[in-house]
Amino acid sequence: MNFYICRRGALPTVGNLIALLCLLLAFHPTARAQVRLPKLIGNGMVLQRDVPLRIWGWAKAGERISVRFRNKTVRTVTDAAGKWQVNLPPTPAGGPFVMAIEGSTKISLTDILIGDVWFCSGQSNMVHQMNIHDVTYARDIREANYPQIRQFWVPTLTSLQAPQSDLPEGQWKAAVGADVRPFSAVAYFFARKLFDRYKIPVGIINASVGGTPIEAWISESGLADFSALQTIIQKNKDTTYLNSLTRRQPASATRPAPPVDLGLTGPAKWYELTYTPKGWRPINVPGYWEDQGIKDLNGVVWYRREVDVPASMAGKPATVFLGRIVDADELYINGKQVGRTTYQYPQRRYTVPADVLKAGKNAFVVRVTNTGGKGGFVPDKPYCLFAGADTVDLKGTWHYKVGTAYRPFAGGGFGGGINAQNQPTALFNAMVAPDIQYAIKGFCWYQGESNAGRPQEYQKLLPALISDWRNQWKQGQLPFLYVQLPGYMEYNYLPAESGWATLREAQLNALSVPNTAMAVAIDLGEWNDIHPDNKKDVGERLALAALKTAYKENVVASGPLFQSASVDGNRITIRFTSTGSGLITNDGEELGEFAVAGSDRKFVWARAKIEGDKVVVWSDEVTAPLYVRYAWADNPVQPNLYNKEGLPASPFRTDK
Repeated sequence: MNFYICRRGALPTVGNLIALLCLLLAFHPTARAQVRLPKLIGNGMVLQRDVPLRIWGWAKAGERISVRFRNKTVRTVTDAAGKWQVNLPPTPAGGPFVMAIEGSTKISLTDILIGDVWFCSGQSNMVHQMNIHDVTYARDIREANYPQIRQFWVPTLTSLQAPQSDLPEGQWKAAVGADVRPFSAVAYFFARKLFDRYKIPVGIINASVGGTPIEAWISESGLADFSALQTIIQKNKDTTYLNSLTRRQPASATRPAPPVDLGLTGPAKWYELTYTPKGWRPINVPGYWEDQGIKDLNGVVWYRREVDVPASMAGKPATVFLGRIVDADELYINGKQVGRTTYQYPQRRYTVPADVLKAGKNAFVVRVTNTGGKGGFVPDKPYCLFAGADTVDLKGTWHYKVGTAYRPFAGGGFGGGINAQNQPTALFNAMVAPDIQYAIKGFCWYQGESNAGRPQEYQKLLPALISDWRNQWKQGQLPFLYVQLPGYMEYNYLPAESGWATLREAQLNALSVPNTAMAVAIDLGEWNDIHPDNKKDVGERLALAALKTAYKENVVASGPLFQSASVDGNRITIRFTSTGSGLITNDGEELGEFAVAGSDRKFVWARAKIEGDKVVVWSDEVTAPLYVRYAWADNPVQPNLYNKEGLPASPFRTDK
C-alpha cells in the first residue's frame, strides 16, 4: 500500500483520502479482530465428559471459525456482534488432548482433559485455601501429586449493572506441588475423594467470596419473586443513586480523626529495644481485654512479654503461632516486625528469620487494633514459638498498655456507599454469568453464615438459587450438593432460640428440591472460629453426597434425617431416614441435645434412647409433650446421634 503524506497547507486529493481511509481501516481493531476465547477455555482445562460441549469466543463479525478436536472439525460463522459458538459431541473421559481454533488467527490449546467438572461456590469456608490450613494439612500439601485434579479460580468481581460475558483473568492449575496451595480446601478434598474412587479427571471452577449473602449469587430473573430485592436491583443500576451514597456529608457530621497512638509517638516506639516500659499492667493471653478489666475499649492495645529462648533455638529460623487476634495485629520480636495481619479471621502463623532470636530474654511486642466488640487474643487456639524440635509456650501473663482509645461516634461522616459484593445479583453478574456456557457435572455450595440473621428468607432463597443456576446452565436437574452450617459461637447449656439453628433448618428443608444432597457438619465446627480448621471431612462428606446423587451409587451418604414424630402419652417417638446400618451415639454416652415442650412451647432438656431405627424422648418435667428439638442451638454441646457409618444426624425441630 502506498502512503500519502500531505504537506502543511496542501489540500488532499480524493485518491489520497481513499488511500488514507483504507490504511485506517486496516489497522482498526474491529477490522483485524483476532479470535478470542473466554478465560475458562484455555490450556490445561478440564471439559465435562459425556455431554455436548460448547466452545465459544469472539472475532470479527462474519468471520469463519473452525474448531478441531480429536480429529473432528466443526465450523461456524460469527454473528453481527462477533460472537461465535460451536457444539462438540459428547466425549468419554480421557486426555490429554489438543484443540485448534482457527479464524483470521489460530489458537492452539494443549493438555486438555475430559472428566467431571464441578462448580464450587459460596462464602469464606469455600474460599479457604489449602494454604490457610497448611499446618493441619501439611502432609496433604507436601504429597500433592494429582495432575488430573485441576482448579480454575474465579477472581473476586462484582457488577451491579448486568451479567458479564467473560472474566478478566484466570487459568487452570493442577493439584501438584505448591500449586495445590491456592486450591479451596473443601473443593480439593471433595475432588480428591472422587478421583481416588473413579480415576477420572476432576475439574473445579471455584467462584466464592468471603462474607457474602446468598442473594448476591442469584440472577435478576432468579430473584423475580423477591420484590424487596428487585427494588434494590433496580436502584443499584442507577449510577446517579450509587454516586449519591458516597458523597461527603456536612462537615459537622464528619468522623473525627482517631487519636494518636502513644506507642508510636515517643522518643522510642514501644516495640523498640531502646524503649523502657513504664506503667504496663498484667493481662492474660489468650483472652479478650474486655474480660480482664478494660471496659468497652475500641482502639489500640499493646502487649509485651520477655520470652526465654533456649540456646538451641537461637540464631535459627522459627515460627510463631499467635492463635487468632481481634481485629488486627503487628508482631515485633527484639524490635523487628516479623508479622502483620489486617483482619480478625486468619490464624496467625508468622515466620521468624534466623537472625532474630537470641539465647535468653527476647522482647515480644504485639500491637493489637480493635474497632468493635471484644478485642484481644481468641481462646482455645495455639500460642507458641517453635524451631525444630524445641517449643516455647506463649500463653500466660503478658503486660499491656493502651496506645489509643477511639472515641464513640454517632454522626454521619462519609455516606460510605454500599458494599457491592453484598448486593443482590452482584456476584452472579460478574463471577457466575461468564461460566454458564461451560458444561459441568454439578454444583457444590457452602454458604449461609452471612444470612444467619435472616433464616426465614433463606428458606426461599436457597431453592431459588438452585432453580436459577439450573436454569442458567440449561443442563437439566444438575446435582446440587451443599454443606449445612457447623456449630459456632458460645455453648448454651439451656434450651434456647437460635438463628443459626433456624438457618440449618432452612438448609435441611431444601432437600425437598429434587436431586439435592446435604453434608451435615454440625460436629465439625469450632466455638471460637467461623472458619473451622477441619475442611477434609467437609469435602469428603460432599463427595459421599456426590456418590449417591450424581453417580447413583448405593451408599449411605448422610447421617440420620428427621422423618416424623408421634406422641404416645408422655413420650415422643422420632423416626428417621438415612439410618444406614443403625443408629448409635458416637461417644458411647447417653443421647444428648434433645429437648421437649408441651403446649406452652417452653423447652426443657429431655432423656432419649435409641430403639431400633427410632429414638424415644421423654422428660419428667413435661407430662404432655407435643414438640421435640434436637441440637437446636448455635453450637450444641453434645450432638452425638449418628448412624453406624459415622455420619451425624441433622439438627431439627417439630414445633414449626
